[in-house]
Amino acid sequence: MSAIQFVNGKYQAMINGKLVKRTKLAHMEYVLKKAGLSTPNVAPLVSESKFSINERFEFLSDMVTMLAKGDQASVIVTGPGGLGKSHTVTKSLAKSGLTDLSTLDELEIGDNVPKNSFRVIKGYSTPKGLFRTLYENRNSVIVFDDCDSVLKDPVSLNLLKGALDSYSRRIISWRADMRDEDLPNVFEFKGRVVFISNMNGATLDQAIISRSMAVDLNMTTEQKLERMRHLLTEEEFMPEGFTMVEKTESMDLIEKLADKVKELSLRTLMQVIKIRKSNPNGRWSKLAEYAICG
Repeated sequence: MSAIQFVNGKYQAMINGKLVKRTKLAHMEYVLKKAGLSTPNVAPLVSESKFSINERFEFLSDMVTMLAKGDQASVIVTGPGGLGKSHTVTKSLAKSGLTDLSTLDELEIGDNVPKNSFRVIKGYSTPKGLFRTLYENRNSVIVFDDCDSVLKDPVSLNLLKGALDSYSRRIISWRADMRDEDLPNVFEFKGRVVFISNMNGATLDQAIISRSMAVDLNMTTEQKLERMRHLLTEEEFMPEGFTMVEKTESMDLIEKLADKVKELSLRTLMQVIKIRKSNPNGRWSKLAEYAICG
């Protein structure tokens, strides 16, 4: 029996010892049938949502708004990068009246971080670094963006579980040797947490998922294209001197080359739009194809 899995925007299955990938589920099922594996024997591991990708992004905005109001302690967001997860989260927080302190140094703010604020934390973090971040922002909103190292370290994971809990009091402690004199060993965390990860939601620790509202933004190739075309029409997407004709023609080219494009993301779309703008003659499409497909 062969199982179909959905990984990084593509369907894949092992057929006669070889890993086969297709962008459409129907195509993968056809390959399996051709190999003598009938559909009833296929065990799909793909979670197909009845909600469109744009609806799921709207749900994300609603969840973050609840968190900003204090009606929810934590939100977990999973799915591929480069399609607007981080932007949707920060936009929703700002729209709810929270101030972004991400660009300010901790020394500029001091120990009393305003409650109606949020800070975006990116990249690698040690368990001690995570403990400090939780303490310094214990009364505000923390957005952990692409900090997957936290989910892979057992100590960090336990600290995060404490912060995400839905109990009336969330106590976070560090029982090991504490050499940082400015940090307590125990404190109450009254803040809220948004965790954004490019990992597949199915691979996350279920204790983390169960403590939060979670939205899975994993997408098929068709859904990625649908999301990109939707964002293309928003006024805030590349408003600086790019025409809708240039944007639309760029999107049409990406859609045509979807199976060959190395990365389907807004970064790729922006790259093609810039090529279209700078090379308005007929050669722009070939240059763009080379740039995004290799």
